[in-house]
Amino acid sequence: MEVSKKVEFIKDWILNYVNSMPSKAESLVIGISGGIDSSVTSTLCAMTGLKTIALTMPIKQKKDQNDLSLLHKKWLTDNFKNVETHLLELDNVFKNFENTLSNFKNEHGMANSRARLRMTTLYQVAAANKGIVVGTGNKVEDFGVGFYTKYGDGGVDISPIADCSKTEVWEIGKELKISNEIINAKPTDGLWDDGRTDEGQLGLKYEELEDAMNNPDSPNYEKYIKIRKLNLHKMESIPVCKIPK
Repeated sequence: MEVSKKVEFIKDWILNYVNSMPSKAESLVIGISGGIDSSVTSTLCAMTGLKTIALTMPIKQKKDQNDLSLLHKKWLTDNFKNVETHLLELDNVFKNFENTLSNFKNEHGMANSRARLRMTTLYQVAAANKGIVVGTGNKVEDFGVGFYTKYGDGGVDISPIADCSKTEVWEIGKELKISNEIINAKPTDGLWDDGRTDEGQLGLKYEELEDAMNNPDSPNYEKYIKIRKLNLHKMESIPVCKIPK
């Protein structure tokens, strides 16, 4: 499908989903990080004409990451009258969380807690605006290697770009005229104090992951499968204990 048609298809899918809800949502709520995925998804939401609430939620954020988020925040409001944006500083909330759990320190756990705190914030804003939370995960992360936080950025109501590879998301970003600074920025989840990148954590470039997902003969296939197996618990249904009748 041509990129322009893909844009229209996803936009219409969001609109049709909302219109088909038994109790129609009155807004779309989304977090914008300054990354390509959230920039593309928030723009697609804005294109529906529905009230779109975009939240910037910094927690111990690197300045360059936060600057990109604010850049896209301004671009959205400059281009769409139906977009409402908010900067919600969550540093103090997170500090209180860290202090309360000082006896249970774990770097990886705290990184994931940032994502879960943002998810909680999105749902609170959605509840106050009769909205639904829109996810920003792509196909590689959500269904390939499970590179997201369980009940964090994985906790959403709809996922408009979850059938798009990272390469496709970049292509859509160019079609939508997303800022080149965002398109060219190294992808990062923004959950670590050292500012590590997504590809640095995964050990593979997105193009390599996409090739491995579609090609068992890929030189990176075994590495892809190893990462996938470690994260399958995120992508599969929660195990349920079935009681015999």
